[in-house]
Amino acid sequence: MTVSYTLKVANARFGGFSALLFRWRGSIYKLLYKELLVFLGLYGVLSLTYRKLLSQEQKRIYAQVAQYCNRSADLIPMSFVLGFYVTLVVNRWWAQYTSIPLPDRLMCVVTATVHGDDERGRTLRRTLLRYANLSSVLVLRSVSTRVLRRFPTMDHVVEAGFMSQEEQQKFESLHSDFNKYWVPCVWFTNLAAQARREGRVRDDIALGLLLDELNQYRGKCSLLFHYDWISIPLVYTQVVTIAVYSFFAFCLIGRQFLEGTEAPEPGQETLGDLDLYVPLTTLLQFFFYAGWLKVAEQIINPFGEDDDDFETNQLIDRNLQVSLLSVDNMYGDLPPTGRDRYWSEEAAQPPYTQASAADSLRPSFMGSTFNLLMSEERLQPDPDTEEAGAPSSTPSPAWARTPLLSRFLGASAPSPAISLRVPRTPLLPSRPQAATPVPGRLRLTRLMPAPAARIDEEAPETPSPDLGSLEEEEDKVAPPSAATPSG
Repeated sequence: MTVSYTLKVANARFGGFSALLFRWRGSIYKLLYKELLVFLGLYGVLSLTYRKLLSQEQKRIYAQVAQYCNRSADLIPMSFVLGFYVTLVVNRWWAQYTSIPLPDRLMCVVTATVHGDDERGRTLRRTLLRYANLSSVLVLRSVSTRVLRRFPTMDHVVEAGFMSQEEQQKFESLHSDFNKYWVPCVWFTNLAAQARREGRVRDDIALGLLLDELNQYRGKCSLLFHYDWISIPLVYTQVVTIAVYSFFAFCLIGRQFLEGTEAPEPGQETLGDLDLYVPLTTLLQFFFYAGWLKVAEQIINPFGEDDDDFETNQLIDRNLQVSLLSVDNMYGDLPPTGRDRYWSEEAAQPPYTQASAADSLRPSFMGSTFNLLMSEERLQPDPDTEEAGAPSSTPSPAWARTPLLSRFLGASAPSPAISLRVPRTPLLPSRPQAATPVPGRLRLTRLMPAPAARIDEEAPETPSPDLGSLEEEEDKVAPPSAATPSG
């Protein structure tokens, strides 16, 4: 059964992960202890042979070999090879889980599109979902050892109620050299078309929605089958395995505690290396690297019988029970509707318990810049901008007030937004009409007739009015109701 420790790490606390180190089921100790005992046994045999059975000349030769092995072990890129491989395996492991077909979306569509309170309608809905679950059982039998142990033959599938005797005969009479998990999906489409002809499915749109959901369900079955068919290239797995085993083969020889081969000079003392008999750092490396490889070995095929493999049999039970409940017992079963609890409240506020009362006192998040505090100097208008006659009172940024940057970035040029908002040459109507305010900062309410210009005559050039004079004219202008069109 899958080992779940999500509740144990719901809140970060002191020693939160440390408490998980003492669990055995699904742990690295259970996965690695046999390999660790083999490594310790081989290391102990080599250590006793070096210490008790070799002569001084043989020890000197062994020391040279050990130094060579120790240098060679550092040349193997263990972190790179293992890290990339385990990342690939973990991504594949999660993708296989998301490819397991679940009938939740399909059962909702069947409930909404296949109608009928009589026995025929109930039979149609239950049969459609049974075909969908049969397809998932057939594909899981071909990829999961747990499901195959549960349904070793098609007779066991019939006995479990996923298939009738007549359906088994039709299924076995269809000869194909490939996996036939798709056959129940074809039965589903034929039965859905028959329900459309009988009027149980009321229109072609509902039938199309039903078949679209079935195709997505069948696509997951196909993807799950192909994940089992197409594995990670064997070459890559062999390279990683050889790299790990070669590294620790070099460590068995090169990480031995050796005796000093050079005699100290007269009057000089040498401390020498510490003889611990047990290589602690090498054991930690073995624990990390070999454990990394064992993790990849465990999850490269999550449809086995390891502690953390997928619970496929429970998924089959859950899918069948939930799908049949939704299309049978819950068909047309709707609770009475009425006014909810917050009918007369403008802002609904659900209650809090005493355990969660502290959450009600926290202010809601309004945005990361909502609590930004600015000084009063930044909120005041820029005097340089006011003297230049700029229409906006927003202070210019720091780069715009830098002479060197303004030369390259065009800080002195007018803003495009301001240029579009306030046109340089206002358009005046050629005929009197009702005065309407112009949206924007300047509202020109005085209407003046413009003389019609002939085609062969050049229109006089109208000077661009100054922005300051337009503001003064705005203050003196009469309200729109007082404007009288000229005769």
